[in-house]
Amino acid sequence: MSQMVPQSTAESYAPPSVRQFSVFLDNRVGKLLEMVELFDDASDVHLCGFSVLESSDYAVVRIIPSNADAARALLREHNMAFSEVDLLIVELCEGQTLSRMCLYLLGAELSIRFAYPLMLRPRGDNTPTIALAVDDHVLAGVILRQKSFRLLGEAELP
Repeated sequence: MSQMVPQSTAESYAPPSVRQFSVFLDNRVGKLLEMVELFDDASDVHLCGFSVLESSDYAVVRIIPSNADAARALLREHNMAFSEVDLLIVELCEGQTLSRMCLYLLGAELSIRFAYPLMLRPRGDNTPTIALAVDDHVLAGVILRQKSFRLLGEAELP
């Protein structure tokens, strides 16, 4: 069964999203530290989310920066190979659990490609916040909003 969104919804709704960068690093001692220090030293961007996927020859480091344009410029300036994708940032609060989020997405036949927690909390409290990549982030955004989940955009990152 295909995922259908009414045309007016698909055209008029864009869920808040953030840019994730997948940075490709040689799998050598110290390469991850070098990349992280670039963001530590930058005044206009910091890391809000971080996940490392490893293989024998290289590592893929998924990062969510507070400022996508500044992160892109920083990575290009240091000749780092990367790709970009939009993600949903979902807060799990006030009875909105991980299992409910998965259930609602399953009900729409949406697959979660990957997910990981953010390091920095947008509201400064202990509310769990998850970066979420799905098959169709517009449809997922519509569904999660209808189910009262709070979705965050780049402007709401700390």
